[in-house]
Amino acid sequence: MTRDRLLPEELRRRLGRVGFAIVVVLVGGTVGYMLLEGWTFLEGIYMTVTTIATVGFGEVRPLSNTGRWFTIILIVSGTGVMAFLLGTIVEYVVSGELTGALRRRRVQEAIDQLRNHYIICGHGRVGQEVVHDLEEAGVPVVILDRTPPAEDMARDHQCLVGDASDDQVLVRAGVARARGLVAATGDDNANIVITLTARALNPALVIVARASHGGAEAKLMRAGASHVISPYRIGGRRMATQLLHPRVTDFLDRVMHSREVEFWIEETRVEPASRLAGRPLGEAGIAAATGVNLLALARQGDGVLLTNPGEGTRLEAGDVLIGFGTREQLARLARIATGATA
Repeated sequence: MTRDRLLPEELRRRLGRVGFAIVVVLVGGTVGYMLLEGWTFLEGIYMTVTTIATVGFGEVRPLSNTGRWFTIILIVSGTGVMAFLLGTIVEYVVSGELTGALRRRRVQEAIDQLRNHYIICGHGRVGQEVVHDLEEAGVPVVILDRTPPAEDMARDHQCLVGDASDDQVLVRAGVARARGLVAATGDDNANIVITLTARALNPALVIVARASHGGAEAKLMRAGASHVISPYRIGGRRMATQLLHPRVTDFLDRVMHSREVEFWIEETRVEPASRLAGRPLGEAGIAAATGVNLLALARQGDGVLLTNPGEGTRLEAGDVLIGFGTREQLARLARIATGATA
């Protein structure tokens, strides 16, 4: 992002007018001295600059009466322009715009350094929960919303103010380098446009979109969403499950979200370099090598989820393993699945 974009539009217009006025004064003063006094270009511009700067270095040559009247006019016009410039800068600093511009620049520089981060479009109640859980997992997050963030939010997070459906705003958020994006605004139409725009900018991006109404789910999938989530449907199912199976629900919540438990459920992708690729589960020996209990297997491409896969199921590069175990056991599985270790 260029420095000009850090300045408010009104300030850029005012500075442009002041700059034009300064050029007019310099050119007018130089040409005036050359025509009225017969001076050289260097003498004319030197006299013009020292006059409007009020440094008081004296005259280059003795002035005629006409030259003196011209100098008076030059002093009045030149000091007026410089006073307007100074007033504009002081107003900009006192109003806090300078501090905001410097902060936006620092935020943009930090975002430009991110790789494999997640972009959260819409920081309402749903977006806030997404940000909280992602930060708990230790992954970088960029928050994108139309409304300026609160002071503590801007201090602790990488926040951009803008329309997430705008190509340039998503580019500033680093969509081309991002791992995933969440379209979490409360407007289904806005989420559809955000999804379309993000998918066009990064075809490999994982996009999770929020749907407030049932009819929006199919449209979001057609727009390019990888997954569509309805908070109301999930909330209703969760309430029913809490009534019917409260202990199971509490257990899964602790396993998935609490950092105080020993066992976790996580997913790991099988990479081409892994010794697991191309081998049946019975020969892979995942449980013996890592201690992880394999709960399910998501197939590459079609995304078919195989629960409790049999020993004859052949693993392929790109498959996702969903395992249950301790942090250390899951870390061993991740190393084997990525080919980092045997």
